[in-house]
Amino acid sequence: MGPWMMGWDGYGYSPWWGVVMMGFWALVIVGVVLLVVWLVRQQPGGPSTRVGEDRAMSILRERFARGEITQEQFDEMRRALL
Repeated sequence: MGPWMMGWDGYGYSPWWGVVMMGFWALVIVGVVLLVVWLVRQQPGGPSTRVGEDRAMSILRERFARGEITQEQFDEMRRALL
């Protein structure tokens, strides 16, 4: 019986390398998908990064940050939106 009969061929190959390689490529694919999702969320105008934040509240915050409305106006509009 040669060494391949025990799961190894003469060059150090094991059938487990197939499983290891499938796991490696699965991790690579998951990593690429997570990277794309992260990049999409980082773009201005992309999907909101805050969970449950609606577009109206986002616009209100932007207007307040630019100084277009006062603190009192912001608070009043925020209460109206909630």
